[in-house]
Amino acid sequence: MSYQLNQKLSALSPYVPVEENREIIHLDANESFLNLPKAVLEETQKALGEISFNRYPDPFASELCKAFGAFYGVDPNHITAGNGSDELISVLLSAFLMKGETMVTTDPDFSMYTFYPHLTESNCVLLKKPGEGTMRVENLIRMIKENNARLLLFSNPCNPTALGLSKEDVHRLITSVDALVVLDEAYMDFWGREQSFLGKENQYDNLIILRTCSKMGFAAARLGFAVANQHITDLIRAVKSPYNVNVMTQRAGTIFLSHPDLVRENIQKVVDSRKCLEKELQALKKKYPKKFSMEESVTNFLYLRLENAKEIYENLLQKGISVRYFPQALRVTAGSPTENEKFLETFEKLLKD
Repeated sequence: MSYQLNQKLSALSPYVPVEENREIIHLDANESFLNLPKAVLEETQKALGEISFNRYPDPFASELCKAFGAFYGVDPNHITAGNGSDELISVLLSAFLMKGETMVTTDPDFSMYTFYPHLTESNCVLLKKPGEGTMRVENLIRMIKENNARLLLFSNPCNPTALGLSKEDVHRLITSVDALVVLDEAYMDFWGREQSFLGKENQYDNLIILRTCSKMGFAAARLGFAVANQHITDLIRAVKSPYNVNVMTQRAGTIFLSHPDLVRENIQKVVDSRKCLEKELQALKKKYPKKFSMEESVTNFLYLRLENAKEIYENLLQKGISVRYFPQALRVTAGSPTENEKFLETFEKLLKD
């Protein structure tokens, strides 16, 4: 006799990123092109030297949640820290969905939204967005009700379309359904606080807001947060593993968030980079009007629609530039001025061919 994998595991394969290489320009993962400010790095290095490595970390990451709360104006009692947003998504879907229940997400959106329901043996229904990628709130509300969905999960602004759904539309969505709404605001720092639901979580009994530090220059540490009213927060803390955020990440994250001016300065530099890249791509779009299309971005990346996206993607990679491929589309992260220039130069040559 031999061991047989169960059906939900048999078709899975591990995530394989683009191989790390000094020659590769990485514009594929929506990371910041900026490292932490020098003052933050120096303070972090000192703090890590004072850690008692023989002790478990604070299971509730209290100081870290206080720092996050101060940074965003949120009650620390409403915050749960996680080992990146990925861990929190996995925990939420495992806890708030029973086997056979239905969740709804949108297409295109973050690919992991459809992965975790497979593991929890719940049903995942996709709302296909129209060609330009705009969310139709009334269609989403109808789909949730027709499928008796227990949970809705989507990103705003959207990864990968780079488009944002207005705060008014998100409010209408939350208040029109009986489902739990998990709102992933991973890219909200690049759009603006006025569109965020942070600080509004107590007004809803069916809302969880996800945030991440990965896009702000802290990707290596794997740090995310879930924000909800007190009742839901207590449930999230009850179902997560007790020591899910290691003490090094807790210390480093607390220091990082305790320098709001430096962090926001770096965020603005990323926004400026995206605007410059977007301006140059708009010029190329006018120069080659039938080659690709692009909507205005509110994130740290651009979403380009091309009929020959696969060919362009492969040619860029051969020339040492990695972007993210989607069927008939490419997602390009804003990089440093040098990285953007190299991408634009190579991309235009490929458009000419």
